[in-house]
Amino acid sequence: MASFILHLLFIMMSKIHRFGSIRSVIHFICIFYSYLLLMTLRFFLFLQAEFLDPAVKGTLSVLQACVKSQSVKRVILTSSMAAVTFSGRPLTPETVIDETWFSDPEHCKELKSWYWYVLSKTLAEDAAWKFAKANNIHLVTINPGLVIGPLLQPVLNTSAARILNVVNGAQTFPNATLECVGVKDVANAHIQAYEIPSASGRYCLVERVEHFSGIIKLLRDLYPTLPLPDK
Repeated sequence: MASFILHLLFIMMSKIHRFGSIRSVIHFICIFYSYLLLMTLRFFLFLQAEFLDPAVKGTLSVLQACVKSQSVKRVILTSSMAAVTFSGRPLTPETVIDETWFSDPEHCKELKSWYWYVLSKTLAEDAAWKFAKANNIHLVTINPGLVIGPLLQPVLNTSAARILNVVNGAQTFPNATLECVGVKDVANAHIQAYEIPSASGRYCLVERVEHFSGIIKLLRDLYPTLPLPDK
């Protein structure tokens, strides 16, 4: 931001004759900079309202209701591998990610476009565990990866949208690795976490780890006529 403002100031200084004085230039820069700050703040508040507040406040609201209830013995929380994987530890082919891993909010910043989604999942589960411990709640979390399979709703979810993006005429596919799991397995895991008395802690649900190139190959084998990217 600062370098952009300095660059803009340099351009305007070279055209100072159009503004009449250096004071006019600086006044304009201050107004423009204030506008940019306001837009940045509004965008941040929008993202917080869109991702963080529903995830964290929504989770805590349900847990608070459970505390007040006399019949709730166990709470099954649907979390995500997003709250597990991004701990900052090196991810190599030999790395084994398990339920002891917790994503680091600071490390989440490196994810750029996925930052708010991953951060919301991470903060929501962290808040849930702290609340459960403080209020003596038997909490079990289910942490699925990219959930794929039949949809119940008429609109796409985030997971299905990632696959759709590469079959809608995309020229390239992301250089990314996905932790995939079937939706029916996720549903069954919730039932078992509810019914099995010994269920406790966190459960990572990942059937396979696949690079996008492998997903493209699978789609091409199943649907040869789809316009899929080659790189």
